[in-house]
Amino acid sequence: MKKIAVSCKNLSKSFGDSPALHDLTLDVHQGEILVVLGPSGCGKTTTLRLIAGFEHPTSGSIHLQDRLVADANWHMPPEKRGVGMVFQEHALFPHLKVLENVAFGLKNSPSEKNNAEFVLRLVGLSHLAERYPHELSGGERQRVALARAMAPQPILLLFDEPFSNLDADRRNRIREEVRAILKTTGSTALFVTHDQEEAMFMGDRLAILNKGRLEQVGTPEEVFQNPATRFVAEFMGNTDFLPGETTLDGIDTEIGLLRQKTALPAGTPVEIAFRADDVSFRPQRGAKSMVLARYFKGAYTIYRLRLPTGRLLHAMMPHTSVIRPGTPVDVFVEPGHALACFHDGKAVA
Repeated sequence: MKKIAVSCKNLSKSFGDSPALHDLTLDVHQGEILVVLGPSGCGKTTTLRLIAGFEHPTSGSIHLQDRLVADANWHMPPEKRGVGMVFQEHALFPHLKVLENVAFGLKNSPSEKNNAEFVLRLVGLSHLAERYPHELSGGERQRVALARAMAPQPILLLFDEPFSNLDADRRNRIREEVRAILKTTGSTALFVTHDQEEAMFMGDRLAILNKGRLEQVGTPEEVFQNPATRFVAEFMGNTDFLPGETTLDGIDTEIGLLRQKTALPAGTPVEIAFRADDVSFRPQRGAKSMVLARYFKGAYTIYRLRLPTGRLLHAMMPHTSVIRPGTPVDVFVEPGHALACFHDGKAVA
């Protein structure tokens, strides 16, 4: 059984009359990367700040390795929690060299200096130890910030959207490097982001927040393929929804019968989540659906389709596919797997 590094129980936080986090219960296992994901204002940064010790909980408790660090009546200072923080803006000291930044806050002893040099080698920056932060690229500064957070050997590393200031190519490369470093060292990390692609790449598990409430926790595959709520399905990206009605043979929709049975009684209204790779179409003269737009993505092409009711679906086709907007088409579903289905916003089996 995996050891628990961080345990939040019934954690809530309000700022005056404004609730930011509601009754959050969440564990982070030792050696895992947990990504807290959600839109702006959902409570993810509040969660991180509560664990770090920068905020006091209104109710609930936080334990780090079975040690109580915060509840409504007790608050351990941040510097005593054994938590490392990697900030969005790096927060490096401009007047200190790279190695001095990494060693800042450590005891001035040979072993501590050796540890600072070790983590600098770990992040691949030993050759830049004597440079100042302004002489580094954005990605190099990010790795220095990571090395500084790791040097005291913390129980937990916290990341507050650390790659948001990097350009797309550099962001992809740096997050690969950071994940590899964290996994090599067996570090425990809690990572906050609003970027779904980044979350699925970085996280061993994802925790999805919505308006301060936890919607779902699971592996990236579980959350993407089996969303627990309509919000999760929509937030994880590139999702269209069609209404349907359960029948004895499946779910009846405007593009035909989806042969997928549920436990709901016949005649129950539901919504079905479709992603572009679930939908197919073919040109057909006189068909009532139509291609509205074509988006060439390099390796594939995305088409926006308008159904007879005016609802929109997106379909993925090979990159060689060229079907002009305005073409009438027949639309059909070929997912090859069960689709997420929702009743009153909750997933149904």
